Amino acid sequence: MERRRSFPDVLAGGIFVLIGGAFVVGSLGYELGTPLRMGPGAFPALVGAAVVALGLAIVVKGLVAGEMVSFGPIPWRAVAVIVLAVLFFGFTVEGLGFVPTSAVTALLTTLAGSRVRLLTAVAVAAGLTVAGTLIFVFGLQLRIPLWGPWLGL
Repeated sequence: MERRRSFPDVLAGGIFVLIGGAFVVGSLGYELGTPLRMGPGAFPALVGAAVVALGLAIVVKGLVAGEMVSFGPIPWRAVAVIVLAVLFFGFTVEGLGFVPTSAVTALLTTLAGSRVRLLTAVAVAAGLTVAGTLIFVFGLQLRIPLWGPWLGL
């Protein structure tokens, strides 16, 4: 019986191991505390360890019982649009404010797909903007202006 290895599973598992390991290493700079009085480093350490365990399980599955799966063509348009949207958000959120920046970012990322209609993209962007504003600005009370100084409001 021939064993097949799944490169995507091994790669994904390896990425999980690296990210989880980074969280564990980063949490060591904080006090871990005790099981009854957990310190600020306990939660990131536990989550990081869980992500490492999950990553190792995915790597083992990919090495033992993987399927031969090809990646297919890379959707370069979607990759470029999403990277552009993230950069746009990072560089303009303070100047434009949270509402317009979120709306443009959500619209760009929604339009990254090739099958999305404009009306659907606008509806998704509006919903995400309202949800993001309620969660981050009002719920979590982040100090981000709703409308920025570049708009003169």
